[in-house]
Order: sequence, then C-alpha cells, then structure tokens
Amino acid sequence: MTSIETKNAPAAIGPYSQAKVVNGLIYTSGQIPIDPVSGQIEAMDIVGQTEQIIKNLDAVLKAAGSNLGKVVKTTCFLKSMSDFAVFNEVYGRYFTGKPARSCVEVAALPKGALAEIEVIAVVETD
Repeated sequence: MTSIETKNAPAAIGPYSQAKVVNGLIYTSGQIPIDPVSGQIEAMDIVGQTEQIIKNLDAVLKAAGSNLGKVVKTTCFLKSMSDFAVFNEVYGRYFTGKPARSCVEVAALPKGALAEIEVIAVVETD
C-alpha cells in the first residue's frame, strides 16, 4: 500500500492521505474545490467549484501514475441537488469514459463547499 501526496492538490485538512494505491487501484479521498496555491475556495458557483475539484483529482491521479481516463468509479456529494444539471454538464466534459457513479445530496460539506468528489481509478504498473 502506497500513500499519495502531491503539492499540486490541496493538502489533507485532517488525519488522512490524499490517496492510497493498493493492488493496481488508486482510492482518492474526497476532493473539495480548494485552490492548492491559495489554500482557499475561490470559486463561488458550482461550475467553478466542480472544475477545481476535477483539477485537484487529476493532480492526485497523475501523482500516482493514473489519470481521469482510468477512473472506474466516482462518488459525488452535492450540497444541493438543484445544482445537479450544471454539475453533470461540467463532470461530463472531464469524465468522458463514463465511470460508474453515485451522486447524493448532503447537508453540508467541509469549508462550505458546494460539491465533493472521490474516485477509484486504475494505476498502470510496469
């Protein structure tokens, strides 16, 4: 088991890893839309926040030798299901391989985020 840590994505805000690689799969922790440079949530709308979340996930995946095209499962959390259509539009531009997915509404997310995504992806081992 290998822990993944990259400065190109926000540092964990608690006692956990950005991701773990086990048996050829990477399991990411949920990413919220924190800009890794400023350490803050900069986008205030669902479009900007979803794009930042996916950039963060992409950075973690790349650090492990994977990428968005190798994602097999996502779990998505939305503060409001009224954002679902717009979230889905942004999500669809990046997850073109159409991984399996769960998407649920939650009462609140860390730091007041509007969305959070975690993924499981294949890591190529040579």
